[in-house]
Amino acid sequence: MVHNGHMFAISARAAGGPEVLEWVEVPDPVAGTGELLVRVHAAGVNFIDTYQRSGIYPMRFPHVPGSEGSGVVEAVGDGVAGFAPGDRVAWPQTPGSYAQLAVIPAARALRVPDGVDMDVAAALPLQGLTAHYLVRSTFVVGPDHTILVTAGAGGVGRLVIQLAKLRGATVITTVGSRGKEEVARGAGADHVLVLGEMADLTSGIPAAVRAIVPGGVDVSYDGIGKDTFDGTLASIRPRGLQVLFGGASGQVPPFDLQRLNAAGSLFVTRPTLGHHMASREELDWRAGELFDLVRSGSLGVRIGVREQLANARAAHEALEGRATTGKVILRAV
Repeated sequence: MVHNGHMFAISARAAGGPEVLEWVEVPDPVAGTGELLVRVHAAGVNFIDTYQRSGIYPMRFPHVPGSEGSGVVEAVGDGVAGFAPGDRVAWPQTPGSYAQLAVIPAARALRVPDGVDMDVAAALPLQGLTAHYLVRSTFVVGPDHTILVTAGAGGVGRLVIQLAKLRGATVITTVGSRGKEEVARGAGADHVLVLGEMADLTSGIPAAVRAIVPGGVDVSYDGIGKDTFDGTLASIRPRGLQVLFGGASGQVPPFDLQRLNAAGSLFVTRPTLGHHMASREELDWRAGELFDLVRSGSLGVRIGVREQLANARAAHEALEGRATTGKVILRAV
């Protein structure tokens, strides 16, 4: 560790492939008003990091990638209450996480309780908070409900399955290939639909869903978007809810609202995480429930790749090559 007022971080020097990521020495960041200076334990790697690095999303270069992680508070800025040096914290949606030190807004800091592994704490915030608001707020899932969730072997999907099962629901999920079925079943899914074995998703998904629940599901959580939206929408009961929370296959094109009328007075929403951590109380509630479930062993977080922070390039190559199952994290210690 360098202690001359400098640290090491990953810098994306220009828009491009994983090869633009460099391990460089940079000045230590300083916590401003309302901020925490954190010694990073690990950073979570997310697809948005690769979109920002490659220039798909407009970014300033050079920049330090990464928006999620865990660590220990080193110093607190002016106006910060409730955090002190030595506290274990994690965070979503804060830039500059691929570094030995990061500055995060205290308002976005999650309190990590004793008994929660710091690798898990780095892997959970973005996907965990997303799964929590989907199951606890967008639609309040309970024991009488049957839900559909896409990509049940993926990060958010696995967590949605587990949270919904803990609340007593029946869970139908989709996976891309037969090889991923076991992962989704391991998370607790009652029924797994293999999209790769369907000739046409628009007719195949609702046919398979309605063979299980003829009236349709209460809520559909679709994070795939363009390729699955029509099929998942057609799987919902009258007056049910379509939740579009991502676009892994691309964005859903403009939508004729009269389709909701014809399909049974359906509801549709397009939520995002930022609006679901609007206050300190809301964030503490969500993070508290998630970490309690992790600590009790009720919620499993799957970490597929642990790479040293200096090797961020290899982590990006693995993620973009779809060579990973489970979360990718970069260890800064």
